[in-house]
Amino acid sequence: MVTKRETLKGTRREQELELHRRKTKRNRLVIISAVIVAITGISLYFALLGRTEENHMPVQAMWVEPDVVGDTVSMPASEVENNRNIHFKVETQTGDMHFMAYILNGEIQVRASSCPPCRGISYSLDRDILVCDTCATTFIAETGDGIEGACVYFPKAPVPYEVINGSIVTKKADLLIAYENTLEPGWP
Repeated sequence: MVTKRETLKGTRREQELELHRRKTKRNRLVIISAVIVAITGISLYFALLGRTEENHMPVQAMWVEPDVVGDTVSMPASEVENNRNIHFKVETQTGDMHFMAYILNGEIQVRASSCPPCRGISYSLDRDILVCDTCATTFIAETGDGIEGACVYFPKAPVPYEVINGSIVTKKADLLIAYENTLEPGWP
């Protein structure tokens, strides 16, 4: 025969076990919910961080060898379209002249690529800003005007060009004028 005390003990034990099961189940739900929220938050963070860094990473220039025939200098427009930012040099009797071509707002820009005080010759494109790879002076990519830095007074002069049969084509004389205009402070 089961005594009253044993029945109460069994009932209490059953209640304790039931209470423990409920707490365990509730704890599991809380833990699972917390894990789901954490995973979602982390995924969202990295998705946004990745997108932000992708949009804000400066585009380093790729060096390209232009075709020089007489007074004409050309290179495939696809080089600029594929790389977004290229640099090239033209050899002269007095030394090399450096230039850049990049895509800004869907259009190709060609400019002299020289930073006389620091002697820099390459620029990264950070959205709509050119950044000297040597001294970090910044320039407005659309106009070539200086923004901030040691070489701010040496704007990057534009080079007139045409796109002919898929190539960017310019004249050595136009390149020389733009290059010389970049070697002196201010605009001519």
